Amino acid sequence: MKVSYHGHSVVQIETGGKTILIDPFITGNELTDLNVDHVEADVILLTHGHNDHVGDTVAIAKRTGALVVAVAELATYMGFQGVENVHPMSIGGAYQFDFGRVKFTQAFHGSSFTEEDSQKIVYTGMPGGILFTAEGKTIYHAGDTALFSDMKLIGERHPIDLAFLPIGDNFTMGPEDAKTATEWIGASLTVPIHYNTFPPIKQDPHAFVTSLQSGEGRVLEVGETIEL
Repeated sequence: MKVSYHGHSVVQIETGGKTILIDPFITGNELTDLNVDHVEADVILLTHGHNDHVGDTVAIAKRTGALVVAVAELATYMGFQGVENVHPMSIGGAYQFDFGRVKFTQAFHGSSFTEEDSQKIVYTGMPGGILFTAEGKTIYHAGDTALFSDMKLIGERHPIDLAFLPIGDNFTMGPEDAKTATEWIGASLTVPIHYNTFPPIKQDPHAFVTSLQSGEGRVLEVGETIEL
């Protein structure tokens, strides 16, 4: 399994001949190396409905025919936008797809899509994290979240090989809380995400990784790939 990071919270997973994108925020993301007109996807997993996570899902899904997996309200909203292939789920639910197992965990954040043209904010259900399991490996993408004590339970019940945790502060956990989350989750490897895209979330990911006392941490540069 190949896993790569593409700025902000964008993660790509290649497994079993499938390409999976998590939170494909490309347009407006100056840190990404992806091109919305060229990126390929068989599956798109969405943690929540904020614009900087839904990103270019509609355009990519329409062009590629990718399956969009999201919490039910967000999946329905994607359908309203013309995405034909959606799979709705809810927090705590899991489903075994042909490309791997997806389980949605809770996250403490908001979830809505801002329609800027009409100045409307559309409710898109609960925010979530994602546990993705394939090839005997489990990846935890926490989405946008504050620190919460049930992260201990997530770590206890799911041996996690790779965790993507937000460190940007302001909108999510900052480095200190993310450090505690790392200890509670107990992942073999932790990678920081959701930082430096905008001025309010400016952070030093290398300082965060250096501060970790539990498990291994690693900063993935944009476009960098690791193998599990």
